[in-house]
Amino acid sequence: MACVCPQFGRWPAALVGVLLLTSGLTGSEPPDLPKPGPAKVDEPRAKKFSLAKGAEFLDRAAIQWFKAQDCSSCHTSYPFLMARPMLGDPKAPALVWMRAYLEGRVAGWDKGKKGAGLPAEEDEAVTEIVATAATLAFDDARGGKLNPRTRQALDRMWTVQRKDGSWDWNKHNLPPQELDEYFGVVYAALGVGYAPEGYAKSEAAKDGVARLKAYLRENRAPNLHHRTWLLWASLKLDGLMTAEERDQTVQSLLKLQRKDGGWNLPSLGDWKRLDGTANDANAPSDGYATGLVVYVLRQTGMSAEKESLKRGVAWLKANQRESGRWYTRSLNADRAHYTTNAGTAFALMALKACGVTDE
Repeated sequence: MACVCPQFGRWPAALVGVLLLTSGLTGSEPPDLPKPGPAKVDEPRAKKFSLAKGAEFLDRAAIQWFKAQDCSSCHTSYPFLMARPMLGDPKAPALVWMRAYLEGRVAGWDKGKKGAGLPAEEDEAVTEIVATAATLAFDDARGGKLNPRTRQALDRMWTVQRKDGSWDWNKHNLPPQELDEYFGVVYAALGVGYAPEGYAKSEAAKDGVARLKAYLRENRAPNLHHRTWLLWASLKLDGLMTAEERDQTVQSLLKLQRKDGGWNLPSLGDWKRLDGTANDANAPSDGYATGLVVYVLRQTGMSAEKESLKRGVAWLKANQRESGRWYTRSLNADRAHYTTNAGTAFALMALKACGVTDE
């Protein structure tokens, strides 16, 4: 999955420091949090379900990823900012730091000259712009006000959009998020749709949104995973799906629910592993697919009391691990299973969307 790594000196730390100071924290380094253990399929289930434990895991995973890699990633950093504010404590040090860090990245992109603070590789630079803009917009939607840095990021996003409406998204043969350009377009659509203050209909966005919609009309989602993201985006940005297409997608997702109440990621797309073998569409339910599907179905207006969602929630509550995470096997290789981090974020988003609280 995408890892958007800085390719510059340390000057952006000063920008992050200013933002942290205004948030009540000092310094530009991330909080000192313990490193979570590796994701393992045999990690024991938690004796008692806990949203707070899940939030603690997200904090540790996001900060330790940055400390180890000095970058933001689609499997850890961006889902963290999408999920963490839903879990209370808006001044949690990891949350405040990550938001400030991303705003600092935006401030530094064109400092001195265009693209001066972006990664040297074009696809990495473009992916950072799109993912950062979309994620900040999603976060801003909670308060209903578009932050100036978010607006700057969204406006910058259009400058690197191709004529066909797509972007030069990371394509490193790492599904589900770093395999094709379609995902970059649907991620951008999600962010623009959520952007508050009517940004999608603004003069700055008008041409870019038109190109984006044209791309999604002319290019069919390559798998159900991407179509699920398109369904999600279509609930906020008009013209991406018809009512019939939304209903068909919902029905396709419901048909894939497993007997235990969960969903699994391999069933949402026909992806090969790095060694060329197939992923098992009948693999056990996992946190990523179950969390994503339950959350998106809830966003469509489906009642949390609907049997399918109740069963999905029951699976999530029963399958949290001792560390606070929800395990998801990587689609690519059995080395680190970083998809678990995104899966934990989506699991927590799903539970909160269904009104679940700690007992």
